[in-house]
Amino acid sequence: MQPFAQSSEHLLAELERVDLLIRSRVAYLRRVQSEDEHFRGLYISEQEVDALLARPLGAPHWMKAFEGGGLADVDGALRALDDAIAHRCAAAVAAGVDLRLARLARSFGLDRFDVDVLLVCLAGEIDLRYEKLYAYLQDDVTKKRPSVDLALHLLTASADSALKARCHFMAGAPLFDQRIVHLLEDPAQPNSPMLARVLKPDERIVEFLLGSDAIDARLRDAMQIVAPTQGLDALMLDDDTRRAFRQAWPQADAAGLLPLLLHGPAGAGKRSIAQALCHERGLPLLVVDVAAFAPEAESAAAPGRWAATVALVEREARLRGAAVHWRGIDALAGEARRAEHVALLRALDDAQTPCFVAAAAGDTLDATQSFTRRGAIVMRVPLPTHLQRASSWAAALSDTALEPRIDLASLATRFKLSFGKIEQSAATARRLAQVRGGTGAVVTMRELQDACRMHSNQRLASLARKTSPHYQWSDIVLPTDRVTQLREICNHVKYRDRVYADWGFGRKLALGKGLAVLFAGPSGTGKTMAAGIIAAELALDLYKIDLSTVISKYIGETEKNLSRIFDEAETSNAILFFDEADALFGKRSEVRDSHDRYANIEVGYLLQRMEEYEGIAILATNFRKNMDDAFVRRLHFTIEFSLPNHDDRRRIWEGIWPNDTPRDAALDLELLAQRYEMTGGNIKNVALAAAFLAADDDQVVRMHHVMQATLREYQKTGKLMTDYEEFADGAARR
Repeated sequence: MQPFAQSSEHLLAELERVDLLIRSRVAYLRRVQSEDEHFRGLYISEQEVDALLARPLGAPHWMKAFEGGGLADVDGALRALDDAIAHRCAAAVAAGVDLRLARLARSFGLDRFDVDVLLVCLAGEIDLRYEKLYAYLQDDVTKKRPSVDLALHLLTASADSALKARCHFMAGAPLFDQRIVHLLEDPAQPNSPMLARVLKPDERIVEFLLGSDAIDARLRDAMQIVAPTQGLDALMLDDDTRRAFRQAWPQADAAGLLPLLLHGPAGAGKRSIAQALCHERGLPLLVVDVAAFAPEAESAAAPGRWAATVALVEREARLRGAAVHWRGIDALAGEARRAEHVALLRALDDAQTPCFVAAAAGDTLDATQSFTRRGAIVMRVPLPTHLQRASSWAAALSDTALEPRIDLASLATRFKLSFGKIEQSAATARRLAQVRGGTGAVVTMRELQDACRMHSNQRLASLARKTSPHYQWSDIVLPTDRVTQLREICNHVKYRDRVYADWGFGRKLALGKGLAVLFAGPSGTGKTMAAGIIAAELALDLYKIDLSTVISKYIGETEKNLSRIFDEAETSNAILFFDEADALFGKRSEVRDSHDRYANIEVGYLLQRMEEYEGIAILATNFRKNMDDAFVRRLHFTIEFSLPNHDDRRRIWEGIWPNDTPRDAALDLELLAQRYEMTGGNIKNVALAAAFLAADDDQVVRMHHVMQATLREYQKTGKLMTDYEEFADGAARR
């Protein structure tokens, strides 16, 4: 017997059985109905029914048994047809033909009765003549879809078998639990009994059986089908990490298909790992964006809609024999989304397909714990190492024209980007080069650095104020030893991966791999400028922490605010600058009341986070003695910014004037440096005020403008300028 050549041929053969069952039912009704019952089927005449039955789908061999409208051995014809279909199916499977109806039944645990119910519903989706036949059989021209009652009459031979078959239409039955067939209310009969309810096949199931591989329209906007092309060996992972993931994947499969939770920062390669594991299993992967699917939490129907969506995703995966990758589950974080989160957990508990859940580090602690409590296996996906980042940069820029002497190793050290972010940054750098120099322009280090900052985590800007560094080494005036210390700080960042990774110091240190620096000294001595110069030298963003948004009078809120800052800073590739740091990092005191106790808890929490933080943090204070000793011990550098001496003040006065500022050649900068002990910040204020005075006068900055500006600066700070009158009189005589 010839095998089915394709899935549609098998489907048509199965629909022959439906034709046979309908013919049998029509013949039975004609035999038992009264002779004066002229309006059976309303306006559908018996002649029309005969005409419809005369042209079934295909050319069944059992047609001779019904020639002339007689009723022959229906059971025998069904058995013969079933045997023929079974033999042809077996031959088709042996030949490697994919029979979709058989695959559907196998994937969802449908028995023969379930398949027949589906075929009865499907017939009307393929040929509209079944609508009239079903209306005739139900004695109502408006009932064009089969009801439960009609399905039972077509598919069962006795009242006893019909009663037993009712379980196939109850809640939890495979047909309805998996949304293969929908049980609908009859609009003309609200609150109708189950027998009167209408059966309708799901549109995606119809499309699947007819050969379509398109994603369900309800899922199309937030789901992607991926055919993995490479395994774990192709990824930039060390051998231990590859072995750990391969061991975890079979465990997840064997433990009741528990999800494999991939926990790590955005872009760390969670999706690539899921694809690689699926490739090694020969599975396609459905990537689901939870953030695009999750409905609005304010809607009362949101949890129900979300649960239905999750069920559709599971069904789509089973139709395709695919694994599912749920990404962006932090969209379900928080109390407002708890119902949706629980719905996802319950669906994954009952899932029959392997799945991955991607959780972003820092945002989904509650979500991660809820999965681990259910026994899910958690695999952490760390950011790539320095060498892996350098290799990734080289691969991403392999076909790009680069400026000579670009140091990709230095770029990889300063910017801890994930593999995905590196690819995005490389593409952005190429576009920036095209904007600058047109098609074919060479990519420079500046464009690579700008692209890295653009693709670093930008959410820190909502918690701190981003400052744009514009100072250079030539702008700051400090003793030589202090400048040397600032350069050592930059070298600490530039070479930290060589020391910690290549030279093994990272294995000796459990904590404290970040860089914590203290700038201490009076106001205006250059602490903020020094932080900006370091940021400019390293091409990193500088974020100044606004203490007003951090410190809270409510217990525990300050710690929460700080936690958010440090969490975001971990992936921001930026420098944190805490000005007036003694307000946060002050000394712990003896506990006299509850306020002292909670204040000490805040300081203790900061000690913990500072030691765990692996980024760069600069603390600035005017009063070093107010800093807690435990903080000072954890600092890598402490730089004292003292008041400038005479020589330093002279250098500041000489460098403070822009080249475009018109100045009197008689300006006595030596006199100013020798007579007035001011900080660099005070000198900057004086120079700026003198420029405004000159602009209102004769457009040239003269000595009396500077002296008047100095007087105002002294008055502002509460100091006395005893020689101003003497100088003013001399200037007036001149």
